[in-house]
Amino acid sequence: MGKVRDVAPAALIAGIIFADEDVLERAKRLLEDEFGKIKFESAPFTFDMTDYYNAEMGGNLRKLFVCFEHPVELEAIPDIKLMTNDFEMRLAVGDPVHPLRRVNIDPGYVTLSKLVLVTTKDYSHRVYIGRGIFAETTLRYRGGTFEFHDTTYPDYRTPLALEFFNRVRDFIKRNEAVWTRKNGSKR
Repeated sequence: MGKVRDVAPAALIAGIIFADEDVLERAKRLLEDEFGKIKFESAPFTFDMTDYYNAEMGGNLRKLFVCFEHPVELEAIPDIKLMTNDFEMRLAVGDPVHPLRRVNIDPGYVTLSKLVLVTTKDYSHRVYIGRGIFAETTLRYRGGTFEFHDTTYPDYRTPLALEFFNRVRDFIKRNEAVWTRKNGSKR
């Protein structure tokens, strides 16, 4: 019989799609108010891998990745996704029935072995984790680096993304001895 063990620490991350720098900064402030300081972030890059968001958010979209200073309790991930959805609505324009998002925030977590993203959308490679939220392993660590799956979004396949998440993994390795479940994220 398997023995239940404590879950290893995970780094809370988010991918943020935006067009307006001011809205990005407001989104980052909301995130830091709830989850603590952003430890580091990637350079912004052109988000042209899909036109999925264009009708709602317009064109000229960019994206960046952020990693938070404090670890996350994995049990909190569904609530974190619901909160980031709320942040998107707070920053939206238009009426409440037909809001237009100005930012898209996709949270997830990184462990020494994987990057997991969460979403409200079900699909064959996603697992339901509660509260209307699904999770997918987007990247796995193998052979000294992260690698993608056939279902990985194109923006997570880029050299910039792989370099960023390898940096997050190094951050975890440097901090895992002091991270405990008691000092996880605020949620």
